[in-house]
Amino acid sequence: MSKGRLEAFSDGVFAIIITIMVLELKVPHGSSLAALAPVLPIFLSYLLSFIFVGIYWNNHHHMLQVARKVSGPILWANLHLLFWLSLVPFITGWMGENHTAPIPVALYGVIMWMSGLAFTILAHALAKHHGKDSALAIALGKDRKGLASLALYTTGIVLSFVYPWSAIGVYILVAIMWLVPDPRMERAPTVE
Repeated sequence: MSKGRLEAFSDGVFAIIITIMVLELKVPHGSSLAALAPVLPIFLSYLLSFIFVGIYWNNHHHMLQVARKVSGPILWANLHLLFWLSLVPFITGWMGENHTAPIPVALYGVIMWMSGLAFTILAHALAKHHGKDSALAIALGKDRKGLASLALYTTGIVLSFVYPWSAIGVYILVAIMWLVPDPRMERAPTVE
């Protein structure tokens, strides 16, 4: 089946996720720079989450540009990814409101871990559907970067109970790893 509806639906969900996150940002009371201090942790958690959602959207887009078609299991794998990403506004707000409390920081890591796993499942479902010799499967390769991300998220989750700021640092490290679109997909031939 055609991939167009999957791309359009996914783009809409990504846009809604970002919209919900920005609506959670409250205008500070007062007109001085000091009035921004109470909302700074919320803004910083929003910034990190915006970067993560942008990374997922960007890599999702590049991966689907390489794909020719989708199947029922791919649609479900995509919904699985979108489910976990749809929780990002909630956990972003909770972590921002509670600064570096261990449970919100750990749960942030869990949602990022599940999003990473869901993206990996989607990528492998697409590669399997297109065949092991397809441009998509070759570009995906062993997916070391994806597996490294899951390992780092796990490290961050564990660290969050002892050193929440270190856990946030690990999450930032994962974002930095993915800021540049996945070159494996960018080099693969695209299908329109």
